[in-house]
Amino acid sequence: MKPVAQPSLTLWTKIYRFVAVGAFSGVIDFGLTLLLQTVANWDPWPAKAVGWVCGTITAYLINRRWTFQAEHSTKRFLAVMGLYVVTFSVQTGIYTGILAWLGETPLNDAIAYVIAQGTATVINFIVQHLVIFKIEEQEHEHEAPAPQ
Repeated sequence: MKPVAQPSLTLWTKIYRFVAVGAFSGVIDFGLTLLLQTVANWDPWPAKAVGWVCGTITAYLINRRWTFQAEHSTKRFLAVMGLYVVTFSVQTGIYTGILAWLGETPLNDAIAYVIAQGTATVINFIVQHLVIFKIEEQEHEHEAPAPQ
């Protein structure tokens, strides 16, 4: 039985959903990082790594279904995880570069975080919207229809 096609979402709806999911996933990332550091007494680096992985997987799972309305695909999952690793590196470089330029203060930390996270979010959305979640759609468009 073929699944019922859902109506296509507008670009603005996808952007809104992507940002909302990113904010929710950021709360998971940051909350888990703080929990591991303060309650479990972990060092910051491993706590942040676990928080980031959990937030990243949460973002992928929700965005795949809610924002991009796509079925599961190992290929797509690996592509998104690869993209997230790249944008994590970009984000970290921007964050540390801004702090090296402005100096470390709570206000500068916040400014650097917003600029770095905003840049990573824009890159992630564009690549996922235009490339990753289009690849399998295009592959399925070229398949012969299933006999009924």
